[in-house]
Amino acid sequence: MNNYTSIKPATKEKKSATKNSIMRVFLVAVAILLQCYFLYLVLVQIEKNYEWVDQVARMAALLLCIALFSMNKTASMKMPWFILMLTFPIAGTMIYLIVGLNGSSRRMRRRFEDIDARLFPYIRQDPKVIKKMEEKDHTVANMSRYIARHAPFPVYDDSDIEFFSCAADALEAQKDALRKAEKFIFMEYHAIENAESFAEIKEILTEKAAEGLDVRIFYDDIGSIAFINTDFIREMRSRGVQCRVFNPVIPLVNVFLNNRDHRKITVVDGKVGFTGGYNLANEYFNITHPYGYWKDTGVKITGNAVRNLTMMFLEMWNAIRSKDKDDEDYEPFFPELEYTQKEEGALIQPYGDTPLDSEHVGENVYLNAISSAERYVWIITPYLVITDEMNRAMGLAAERGVDVRIITPGIPDKRTIYTVTRSYYQRLVQDGVRIFEYTPGFCHAKQLIADDRVALCGTINFDFRSLYHHFEDGVLFTNCKAVQDMKADFEHCFPLCMEVTKKYKKTRNLLQRGWNSILRLFSSLL
Repeated sequence: MNNYTSIKPATKEKKSATKNSIMRVFLVAVAILLQCYFLYLVLVQIEKNYEWVDQVARMAALLLCIALFSMNKTASMKMPWFILMLTFPIAGTMIYLIVGLNGSSRRMRRRFEDIDARLFPYIRQDPKVIKKMEEKDHTVANMSRYIARHAPFPVYDDSDIEFFSCAADALEAQKDALRKAEKFIFMEYHAIENAESFAEIKEILTEKAAEGLDVRIFYDDIGSIAFINTDFIREMRSRGVQCRVFNPVIPLVNVFLNNRDHRKITVVDGKVGFTGGYNLANEYFNITHPYGYWKDTGVKITGNAVRNLTMMFLEMWNAIRSKDKDDEDYEPFFPELEYTQKEEGALIQPYGDTPLDSEHVGENVYLNAISSAERYVWIITPYLVITDEMNRAMGLAAERGVDVRIITPGIPDKRTIYTVTRSYYQRLVQDGVRIFEYTPGFCHAKQLIADDRVALCGTINFDFRSLYHHFEDGVLFTNCKAVQDMKADFEHCFPLCMEVTKKYKKTRNLLQRGWNSILRLFSSLL
């Protein structure tokens, strides 16, 4: 379904919602700017009237830098703060205390820990499955064992997975599964647009709620702020659908602002689940195309592996606000399925990543896949803003003869990030990595395949936001047709791309090299 769909005229309701959303974005932006201006005035007065404060600030900045140095963080995350705090002690220290520290409060962290303690017992790892993996492929088993230990989400051998190379096809399969729901529907998305792409889903959810099903929908406030406003919550509740918003933007109040819910999950009856790169907004399905053709992918999971997606949804639904009425009994949402696997031998492991701990699961899974590749590793990502560790892992793989290829967008959605993405090209291509830009438009898919044996698909971009700041999800799968389907998708994409490897292999002039170094230095703050 790689074709454009004609754009339908917007309804009066949609135009009104869009207008209200734009106004909300404007008001939030103004409030943040006013905060910054007020902070600036305070800093000016402090430095002007209290010289001793400057000395205290310098000492505090030094101590913070020492503390930051001792933290278990990559150097790419530390260096910008070192420069900022030591160059501008007062401003740098205050900005770090407000933004640089993990935005989550202790109370929020404890709440997630309490919910997880109740949920994780429903998804314990069967050691026989890991042993089965070791017998087939010890390298992939090691990757899976890492996830099971540190995420911790188990791998399953009693489930099936289907890969969709086109988001529109995934959406149709998703709607078909929703129509067949009998007990409950859970939907969690970074962005929802109350428009054509969501219209049929909304009607299905309304019908199912009227039938007495437990229907819930959950979205991130920042992700959806340009698409919908709080009227959406009222509308969904009027239709019998429970609706919550993750981390509402409240300037001057919300200190959890930097951590967003970037997951995209649908669960039907605990039997069928969907995830991938696409949100529920028109551009993801080429109903509109502001950045050329939008390339996105997803997966459908059937069987007990869906339990992992159920757990992720219930974690966010129950943990985000203490004032909400939470679930008291989780057992009905984790049915023990006697599922007969259609594709014998398939191993599937949905997993989540959270910014509330020091374990960077999303990045480490990618690093494990790249470091263990023997023949090839192909990647597609909308943004390439990576740590030195990731950069070196890709370069080392290429230097030892692995065919490392990366597809990035030909048309960007964020020009600043696009410029930063391109600043990483030269070092990578000099190590032997091949870079392709997707000429039809914007590729929003997040996927990796290595050696025909393991594939990863989900919401995790190759950038600092996804790898360090956001709640994310992904799926590792092996020994199944979906791996070959993903490879075929890559093979279809490469001819549509412009390879820019030779262009960036040339030595840049001093000015370009200096500018690229500055961009990479502060890329972790974007």
